[in-house]
Amino acid sequence: MREDSQDAVGGTREQPHTSHNVPSPSPELRALILSASFGSGHHQANDALDRALRAAGVRLDARHADFISYLNPLERAVTVGTYSAWLRYAPGMYRAFYEWTDQETEPRELTGTFGWLGLRGMLRDVREVRPEVVVSSFPTPVALAHTARTRLGTDFLNALVVTDYRIHHHWARPEAELLMVPTEEAREQMGRWRIPEADVTVTGIPISPRFRELIGSDRAALRERHGLRADEPLILVSGGGTGTYRALGRVLAELANLGRRVQVLVLAGARRRGVWRTGGATIHALGFTRDFPELLAASDLVVGKAGGLTVAEATTLGVPLVIHDPIPGQEEHNADYLVRHGAALWAKGVADVRPAVLRALDPDEHARLSGGATAVSIPDAADRVACALLRKLGRL
Repeated sequence: MREDSQDAVGGTREQPHTSHNVPSPSPELRALILSASFGSGHHQANDALDRALRAAGVRLDARHADFISYLNPLERAVTVGTYSAWLRYAPGMYRAFYEWTDQETEPRELTGTFGWLGLRGMLRDVREVRPEVVVSSFPTPVALAHTARTRLGTDFLNALVVTDYRIHHHWARPEAELLMVPTEEAREQMGRWRIPEADVTVTGIPISPRFRELIGSDRAALRERHGLRADEPLILVSGGGTGTYRALGRVLAELANLGRRVQVLVLAGARRRGVWRTGGATIHALGFTRDFPELLAASDLVVGKAGGLTVAEATTLGVPLVIHDPIPGQEEHNADYLVRHGAALWAKGVADVRPAVLRALDPDEHARLSGGATAVSIPDAADRVACALLRKLGRL
């Protein structure tokens, strides 16, 4: 049995719900699927899971909800506003917060909020959906779902999909009966937070099936389809779904000064649209596009941040990464994981970007990094998450 953890008022939290007196499964599966708008990765993971469940033949009756929408305007301004401001203007403060909260001595005044912040919205959705499963791709809604379950006297499987490659304390949710993690290392880290081994399964991070379909695709043909040259390296800049990549200008300047011709794709964060030349780089500023999977499959290299979904997508396609200025904390740990497994180079200073990119484009080094990327990939992660949920629910 897990040790008690502290609740919002300084007592001990109830032991997590461990029995599932769920009626015999109906022909359809009622699910509440929760994400959070801190970037787009949590939404993408949930969309991939939804598609995998339907592809498995499940008649899914699902409501997708954004945890941020549960918050009132003041709560939203404090949580989302502070996060965005830290990343844009004071990343060192975010790193300090990440490290401060990554310990068992984390103040109960903070952890206690997880069980009530946004509770009104959660209670409403649980009442209306009457879910058989609540699955989250962000950690705090797991505690919120547990509170709702206790308040309403209802029953459902409370599950969590981890979308980072290292387990921060907030991911180690004792309220969940099923925690799905990206790697064996992450499973072991859950154990160090005293999460029972039986509750943790390695699935990978769920991504769209389109990436798996593109494995081994003809890069030259993809480039021709999108008006790109086949005879120049293609570099995709990873700036995150919110377009707040602080280092974008610096990275583009380094790519323009490689001493060789390259093509550079800028998606989220592009301040203008169009194609132009700067130095030796032809910049294709596309903004948001539904062609991202094909553009990634056509690329030789990803340069920039190291969000969990981007890492899962790039490694699935065997595309190496050169990481620069990742989000402090979680993305730095993602970067460390990739470097240790030979799938990426980490340019920690702006002066390191140019030599790292040139090294990664060298044919022998590129082949080594591509092999490392493929080795850590789990292309069918969404299917594995779907199977883990259905198995836990007794539907397999």
